[in-house]
Amino acid sequence: MNKSVYGVYGTGGCGRGVISIAKFQLESLGFDLDRLVFIDDFNFNQKVNGFKVVSFEQFLKIEASEKYIAIAISDSKARKKLHQNLINNDIKLWSLKASNTLIMDNNQIGEGSILSPFVSITSNISIGVCFHGNLYSYVEHDCIIGDYVTFAPGVKCNGNIIIGNHAYIGSGAVIKNGTKEKPLVIAENAIIGMGAVVIDDVPSGATVVGNPAKILKAKL
Repeated sequence: MNKSVYGVYGTGGCGRGVISIAKFQLESLGFDLDRLVFIDDFNFNQKVNGFKVVSFEQFLKIEASEKYIAIAISDSKARKKLHQNLINNDIKLWSLKASNTLIMDNNQIGEGSILSPFVSITSNISIGVCFHGNLYSYVEHDCIIGDYVTFAPGVKCNGNIIIGNHAYIGSGAVIKNGTKEKPLVIAENAIIGMGAVVIDDVPSGATVVGNPAKILKAKL
C-alpha cells in the first residue's frame, strides 16, 4: 500500500512557519519528509524553503494510502472554503502542534488546528475546527472557541470566555476573564485589534480597539 502524503496549504508567511512545525512533527514520528509538500494554486512547480510546491489538482494525483492537509491560510473564510474542498475530495484535516506547545487536561480541540511554539491550552476548553493559535498565545480554563478562529501572536485569552466562529484576535490582545455564570462573549466574525484590552462582550461583526476596547466607528 502507498504511503500517506502530507500537505501544508499556503506558501505565505503563515505557511512557511507552519511547514517547520510539520517537518518536526513528521520527523518525530519517523516519517519521510519526501512525503511533505506545499500546496499553492498560484505559485506551484517550484520549491519554497526546500519543499516542493504543487497545486491542489496535482496533490490529488499523488498516489497515497491517505492524504492529510494543514490549512495555513490566515483568512478564516478561505480556510472554511478549503476545508469543504478537502471534505469533497476525501482528504483529512491535519492537526499540527509545536513540540513545546503545552496542552493540559480535559480539552477538546477540533481537527485542523495549528498550534505554534509556546502556545498554552490549559484545562476544560473546547476549540472548533481549523483553529490557528500563533506564537506565545494562551487559552485559559473553561473557554469555548468556535470554528475557524484565529489568534495572532501573544493573545491572552483568560477563563470563562466564549468566542464565536471566524473571530480574529489581534497580536497582544488581552481578553478579561468572565465567570461561570456570565462568560465574556466575543461573537462570530468579530475582530479584536492589536493590543486591545477587552473587558466587555463584543457583538457579531464588530471591530474593537484600544484599552479598554471600544467599537471602532466608521469613518465619515
